[in-house]
Amino acid sequence: MPTKHGVTETKHAPPTVERVPAEKGSAMTLTTAASTSTAAAATTAVWEKACAVDELEPSWGEALLLRMKQIALFVISPHEIYAVNHQDPATDAYVMARGIVGSKAVADEHRPTVASPLLKQVYDLGTGECFTDPTLFLKTYRTRVVGGFIEVEIEDVA
Repeated sequence: MPTKHGVTETKHAPPTVERVPAEKGSAMTLTTAASTSTAAAATTAVWEKACAVDELEPSWGEALLLRMKQIALFVISPHEIYAVNHQDPATDAYVMARGIVGSKAVADEHRPTVASPLLKQVYDLGTGECFTDPTLFLKTYRTRVVGGFIEVEIEDVA
């Protein structure tokens, strides 16, 4: 099972969307993969505001810089927002936001994917798993929507 951000995830866990009350009567949507928490040494996570949800087009990637990390953000639907490293694991080029968004059928479900625009490796947007080369892995970040703005959880190394 891939491990990231102190979270051990199941291989093909679909994201779950949770709506919880936020400040001033707005709603918050949290998209996470089904997971079991484990301790993370010397890191804390912070939520960074990225942009308004309505500024992004569905199924189209956008690159952003948060805490000196280049991140590719993908809005699949209002309840499915994914953030991954903008850097292509195969070539080290910062191009993933320009990748081709699609889906792959895995065990009777469709998983959202992005294909690298350079060598066309296909990655699961929820887990970072590469379907075309099991030695590659695309780092993923948790996302949520608070008051109409997308926030991305970034590790803050202490």
